Amino acid sequence: MAGGEARPLDGHLSTDVLLCRASKPTAASSEAEGQEATCIILQVKLPMWETPAGLIAENLLKAKEIALNDSRVPEQLKNYLQKALDVALGLDPYLDAVATSKRKTSPDRGPGDAGGTETKVRLQEERASGSLNEELPDDGKIFACTEVPYLGVNSQEAFDYSSDGKKISMRVGPVADTLEALHAEDEHFDIVFIDADQRNAVNYYSFVMDNHLLRMDAVICVENTLMKGQVYLENISDENVLAVRKLNTVINSDPRVEQIILPVQNGLSIVRRSHALPDCSVSEKEVVRDDVFWGYNRRRILDRLRLDGKVAYVTGGGQGIGRAFAHALGEAGAKVAVVDLVLAKAEVVVCELSLKGIKSIALAADVSKPKDVQRIVDTIVARWGTVHIACNNAGINMNSASEDTSLEEWDKTFNVNLRGLFLCCQAAGRIMLNQGYGKIINTASMASLIVPHPQKQLAYNASKAGVVKLTQTLGTEWIDRGVKVNCISPGIVDTPLIRSKDLRPLVRRWLEDIPAGRLARATDLQAAVVYLASEASDYMTGHNLVIEGGQSLW
Repeated sequence: MAGGEARPLDGHLSTDVLLCRASKPTAASSEAEGQEATCIILQVKLPMWETPAGLIAENLLKAKEIALNDSRVPEQLKNYLQKALDVALGLDPYLDAVATSKRKTSPDRGPGDAGGTETKVRLQEERASGSLNEELPDDGKIFACTEVPYLGVNSQEAFDYSSDGKKISMRVGPVADTLEALHAEDEHFDIVFIDADQRNAVNYYSFVMDNHLLRMDAVICVENTLMKGQVYLENISDENVLAVRKLNTVINSDPRVEQIILPVQNGLSIVRRSHALPDCSVSEKEVVRDDVFWGYNRRRILDRLRLDGKVAYVTGGGQGIGRAFAHALGEAGAKVAVVDLVLAKAEVVVCELSLKGIKSIALAADVSKPKDVQRIVDTIVARWGTVHIACNNAGINMNSASEDTSLEEWDKTFNVNLRGLFLCCQAAGRIMLNQGYGKIINTASMASLIVPHPQKQLAYNASKAGVVKLTQTLGTEWIDRGVKVNCISPGIVDTPLIRSKDLRPLVRRWLEDIPAGRLARATDLQAAVVYLASEASDYMTGHNLVIEGGQSLW
């Protein structure tokens, strides 16, 4: 560790700093707040054997021994000492027992290793690198930095042993120099981990803050801020303890940030930017502290896109676009009812959502039937109390030449695509109008604007044009009562069905008409549905949001 002797304990990795880059920033993103210039500094330290709870337990144990050997000590006092000792002794083991391990690995032996400390070092690092890389994209990068050369060599061997070792490389040298280099590279950080148990910790903190290395929504996590409980005791002369105490004081007195200290292990401080306006070079009269500066209702733009606490449903949610919409709404914080004609398909998507911790239910319904539509809405309200977001996506397409289109085909297409959508808008809209708030997002199609070719799909094209006009009508009727109605018109979306051998010539013909040079992906539509479902789009209604790679422009 910087400022102290680095020594391996129980085979844990001895590394000064890990730097993790989720993705490489572009020239444009380095100038814009909230882009993909994502870096994480992790200060990986040797674990401390003694925590504040452990020290309390040690002193209680000594007091108990004295009490047991002194007949003058009342039995009641001995009992209280024992109860306090039980609590102190049980805390750290309980925290270790309930902490989730990202990867289960044998603690005794690894491939090609006879066991012992080296094996434990490698296995511990495999677990550590695994838990980090699970949060990184394919182009992520981790730089592990140490000031001690031999630790760099040993740690690199441990990294190479990991299945994700290619994402990790070592940098040996002073941490301050590493921070200088990152600043010169115009990097920005999401999270900074600092080990307070080093005399240079204040300098690291000050450098990060003074050189604006943090993004607006970033946090700093500082470990060892209670330092075995020594920082809040009097008459302490240990230089490391005094350094930690100084760091805590510096952070607490910094008007740019807010700090809380969590009494876990040896103390963990969470530091975030303060909402108060710090001193800056321009005069206060020139700083306009309005909604643009603070965010509307004190919510920044990404917060306004969140759907936490909202209840949504998605029809046709068992596959394709509907499945993508269900995942997007759930990831943004909403509870999601996945509705599909085939219950098994909806259940598969619900299983996927549950793996992400998203609350969801699967429902079967034929949206062309009023009783089915009312049943799903009633079920959602009974389960979650209301409906905030109605994503009416179910639809079918039955291609045929106009002169060959049967009345049966016409009716079936309109029953699902337009009648069913109307029934859903009406059932959900009644609830939303009653509560004075709601977002309805209908899936129309690029076919509402142009006649896609060379396929022939009269009924589909006409039904989707009807979706747009229905959306516009409801959008104007209901906005003054808090309900906004919009639709999304996707282009041709790449699905497993389109990849069939029979459709390859048709796909090649479509690609000639698309300026983007490719078909739409379901993921191209996800941000749009989140925007339309969120408060960020509160002033938009009756709008047809076209996402088709420019195809309707030619």
